[in-house]
Amino acid sequence: MHDLVTLGEVLLRLAIPSPGRFETARQLDVQIGGAEANVAAACARLGLKVAWISALPANQWGERIRRELVGHGVDCAHVRMTEHARVGVYFLEYGVPPRPVACSTTAKTPRLRRLTEGDVDWEPVRRARLVHLTGVTPALGEGARGLVWRAIREASAFSFDVNYRASLWAPADARLFLDAVLPRFAISSSPRGGANDLQPHGHGRADARALARLAPRATVSLQLGEAGSLVLDGARVYRPRRVPAVQVVDPIGAGDAYVAGFLWPCSRSASCRRRWTSARPSAPSSARCGATSRWSRRVTSRRSSAVGPTSVVDRGVV
Repeated sequence: MHDLVTLGEVLLRLAIPSPGRFETARQLDVQIGGAEANVAAACARLGLKVAWISALPANQWGERIRRELVGHGVDCAHVRMTEHARVGVYFLEYGVPPRPVACSTTAKTPRLRRLTEGDVDWEPVRRARLVHLTGVTPALGEGARGLVWRAIREASAFSFDVNYRASLWAPADARLFLDAVLPRFAISSSPRGGANDLQPHGHGRADARALARLAPRATVSLQLGEAGSLVLDGARVYRPRRVPAVQVVDPIGAGDAYVAGFLWPCSRSASCRRRWTSARPSAPSSARCGATSRWSRRVTSRRSSAVGPTSVVDRGVV
């Protein structure tokens, strides 16, 4: 039995070394990344038994992706290798304020379109202590959305990261899906801001309570950028007494790192405060698969929490 099972796609990330720009780049840094795979790799590095379910092309790039995730300790035995398929690619340009990080995706067609419900062995999903899903996968089309709904039906406990991507689906379509799934969850987390049509954009407790109305059974965790984060657990609010100064090395995947830190204690039993305490030091780190070597169990060795259905709401970057 796995502590955590995730389902989703992976992209090749081609990053332009800073301070280069798209129009002047002469070399690219190759990494792999995807919201679910990022969380899987980070949780595996923290000592959990993790599996990732997906489809990859049966070529050198597919083998490289699978090999890299396996190297982080992720079980990829349930990844389907498909002929005549391609892996998605996105280009990243680092930004220095006031210039933001810029991402450019080569195509918007879903890479999971070749994976059907009949192709997936659902037994690991049924037996997992926790199943982690995100809003990226249902945004890829009806087929991928069906995989998410099937996973929700099969899982005894699950987490969900909204991770809204405006480039993948319209706000109305995303909101329709979220209105159907969020009431099922018992834990919710979100960064400040995000898509105004989907998420609240007030301040602190107001945002957390707005998310709690969308997921009435949820414990809500809200990321507040430089101000840290807060957790709303029923009527109780947890906020940091001290926010440490951090140096941002790579902002891509920071939300996934927070999610991994939040989910890691779910394999144990402790208070909501301990789950939140576990997530806070993770957020500044990038959970991108190629950068997870910095993770170890020592980061959160004394932090734990109870398993339960989970909703994690996060902002997208593409």
